[in-house]
Amino acid sequence: MDWKQIRQWAAVIAGGIILYWGLNHMNLIAGVAGHILGILSPFVVGASIAFILRRPLARIEAFFQWIGSFKGMGFFKNASRILGILCTFLLFGAVVAMVLFMVIPEFVKAIGILASSAEKFVRNLQIQSENGRWDFLTPEMIDWIGSLQLDWTKMGNDLKNWLVSGAGTVLGSTVGAVSAVVSGVVNGFMAVVFSIYLLAQKETLGRQCTKLICAVMPEKQASSLLEILRMAGDTFSNFFTGQFTEAVILGSMFFVSMTLFRFPYALVISILVAVMALIPIFGALIGSLIGTFLILVVNPVQAAWFVVLFVLLQQIEGNLIYPKVVGNSVGLPSIWVLVAVTIGGSVMGVAGMLLFIPLFSVFYNLLRRWTNDRLKQKTHKG
Repeated sequence: MDWKQIRQWAAVIAGGIILYWGLNHMNLIAGVAGHILGILSPFVVGASIAFILRRPLARIEAFFQWIGSFKGMGFFKNASRILGILCTFLLFGAVVAMVLFMVIPEFVKAIGILASSAEKFVRNLQIQSENGRWDFLTPEMIDWIGSLQLDWTKMGNDLKNWLVSGAGTVLGSTVGAVSAVVSGVVNGFMAVVFSIYLLAQKETLGRQCTKLICAVMPEKQASSLLEILRMAGDTFSNFFTGQFTEAVILGSMFFVSMTLFRFPYALVISILVAVMALIPIFGALIGSLIGTFLILVVNPVQAAWFVVLFVLLQQIEGNLIYPKVVGNSVGLPSIWVLVAVTIGGSVMGVAGMLLFIPLFSVFYNLLRRWTNDRLKQKTHKG
């Protein structure tokens, strides 16, 4: 037995020992991993923000460079990166603020209307049952309807107590709550600063990473890894671009159709559906359920027609728009999109739904390429 085989067997044995130890100390590993992720979370979030905003930045930067190509406008060309980053973050913040300040107040207003309508509905139900208008009601059912009471003050106090006790359990004390808020603000600020740095130095950082990979790894492996990283970057960028485009199209379809048929809350529900549609497959359904609730408190009949409208638009979106805009952008068959969303949602929640589709697409393309290469080799040998 030569030294090469000895090293291979030693590596296998060491790997087995490490795996056995890891399986018996999962809680310790999970705790250490959670602590490390907590420390690195601002940088992970910042890198995610920079990755998502890099294509809008490229478009806006190209626009300023175009302006700078005119005589006397050289400033815009020289400052295109700074102006592009500034406009990109302003646009991103404006979109988030518009969603928050338009959707949340209307949702709170709808809850208030629903509370008032529920009281009137229960009282009318009790009057009708007491007057014997419904023969199918049993005495027990009449007594139960008569005992119904909606005490919103008590419900509000119960909710307040639950939130206070829940916050106390999670955070420990008021000091802990303040500390958590401050920590969240600081981490958010660090994430934004880090994303700005990445966007400002993206070409330099890309060259440095490429040099590091080529210096550490053999030439063939380095070339393969760089190709996989480029494929992954393009796939993720295409997916997020396609998902955003699909959300804008779907929201526009809802706004036009709801305005045409004079549904209430047309703009608010359209924005809500567009934002929720960023979540693959299930997002638009969640947005439509909230939209149905908003319309229900105003006009139950229109709420029923809104469900019909949603089904029609969902069929158009699912069969025509999504496969063309998102499906083609990642090159993943629809059945695997569903598998990716299901697994990603069970592992990482909403973030997993977004990440696992392009991740599955990368694995799918690599597997397809490997399969085709193997078939070609077998054909040549045959």
